[in-house]
This record gives sequence, C-alpha cells and structure tokens, in this order.
Amino acid sequence: MSVLLFTHLACLRHDPGEGHPECPDRLRAVLRALDAGEFTELIRAEAPLATVEQLLRVHPAGYVDAIIGIRPEGEERVALDGDTLMSAGSAEAALRAAGAAVAAVDAVCSGEVRRVFCATRPPGHHAEPNRPMGFCLFANAAVAARHAQAAHGLTRVAVVDFDVHHGNGTQACFEAEATLFFASSHQWPCYPGTGDVQETGVGNIFNATLPPGADGAAFRAAWQDTLLPALDSFAPDLIVVSAGFDAHASDPLAQLRVREADFAWLTEKLCALADLHCGGRLVSLLEGGYDLEALALSTAAHVRALMRA
Repeated sequence: MSVLLFTHLACLRHDPGEGHPECPDRLRAVLRALDAGEFTELIRAEAPLATVEQLLRVHPAGYVDAIIGIRPEGEERVALDGDTLMSAGSAEAALRAAGAAVAAVDAVCSGEVRRVFCATRPPGHHAEPNRPMGFCLFANAAVAARHAQAAHGLTRVAVVDFDVHHGNGTQACFEAEATLFFASSHQWPCYPGTGDVQETGVGNIFNATLPPGADGAAFRAAWQDTLLPALDSFAPDLIVVSAGFDAHASDPLAQLRVREADFAWLTEKLCALADLHCGGRLVSLLEGGYDLEALALSTAAHVRALMRA
C-alpha cells in the first residue's frame, strides 16, 4: 500500500542546544531508517508551511504571532521554559511540522493516499493553546484535527497518542469538544503530571496509565481492553496518531519496556479501525523518542505496518 511521507530539511534547523534530548539527530536517525530499500515505495514530499489561519483554529492570535516572531540570531537561543528552547531555525521548523500535519489531512481526505507519516520536529502534543512546553511549540495533532473539520467537513476526528508522556496539549485542545476524541497510554507518574484516568473531558477523553517498568504486554492490554474499544465506539471519520516511541525499553527519559513489535501491533490495530470507520484515513505524526537506535527501529516498524496494513 502506498504511504505518503512528509518531511523537510528545515526541521533539522530547530536546534535546542548541545545535550538537549530533542535534537536534530533524532530526525536524521528516522530518515536514515526510512532510506532502507524496503521503504522505496514511500511517496516522499516536502512539508509545507502551516498558515496562520490553520494555526488559529487551535491557538490564539497573540500566541501564534509570538512563536513565529521569535527568531534568534546566529547561535543564540530563547528559552520558553526549562525544557523548550527556540533557535534561529525553530519558527520555520514548527511551521513545517504543523504544515505537514495539515497537508497529510488534505492527502487522505482527497483520496490521494490512505496513510501518511510525518517525519518532522519539533513535536507537538504538549503544546497547549496558550503555552509551549515539553519541547513543543504548536499542537500539531490538534491543528490537523481542526483542519479536517474546517476544510473537509469531517465531523468526528480522533487523536490517539502512544508517546510515553501524556499529551496534555492535545487533551487541553479537545476536552470541551465532543466531536473530538483523545486517547492516550502513558507512564504514570511521569512528566507532565496530567493524564489521570479520571480526566474524561465531556466523555471524549480516555487515559490509560502504565506504571514504571510496564512491558509490552501491559501496553497492549491498555489499548486492547480500554482505548481501542473507546475509539471503536467513537467511530471517527479520521484517525490522527501522535506516534511517540519513547515508551521503548531503551529510551532514557522514561521507564516503560515496550518494543518495536508492540508499536507495530498497535499500528495494525489502528489501521484496521481506520479501514472500518474512516475509509482507511490515518495520519501519523512523529512525537517523542530519544534513544536514536530505538527511535529508528521503532519508526521503521511503525511505517512498515502502515505500508502493509
């Protein structure tokens, strides 16, 4: 099955600084993995810039203007919080990451392809409407969901998030809107401290917590028993995936013990539900993953599953 891959070299020019885990080498590792012969059938395209109009569906105008306007010179960086920094290339990279998510929605809604993977950075699932945090500047998955509704007339859009950290930003964007659905598995306790199972929004938010040390079996059970049935009941018109691979056993920022085969298993389950409810429409966005080898192997397993499902 043809899968569209969006990326852009500008996403390498977002540089939070030496020693920062969300580094340009993450994207380099992903792109090297996807250059393997088995991925020659990927359709490759450059991520466009998101427009202000597209961002305003999620973020207030003052916030959008502020992020776009931060343009440090040379090697300077601007710290937005203790974890989230912007360099000279960060504003364009963030616009490309959000723009890839929007273009991916356009591609699946037009029937060009059924599956899209966006290999971009910075990630987005921690960005709240009014606040950057957790390495994230724009809420890419939420921007994609709102674009699907505004530009393509889709009614019900789901975001599912298997990053090891809870997607507080996506939840904050969705929790009052019944036409949007959010499901997340994540380590608990862990950054950012949100994602308790009692956080249910208007009946559209589903969180499954995993204790430190939980393995692939526990990860699969959380999805099989709780999150996938909720997604099935929601019957979305589009599935957007926040694909973070930092639940991997080798990742340095958390303590879960998930493996590549577990990510592939979940990807196949999500594709099956997309086929059932969405005409196959599924958009996947790269989020976390901070061990370079594990990130590369996990991304390859995920995209491989997208291609065969």
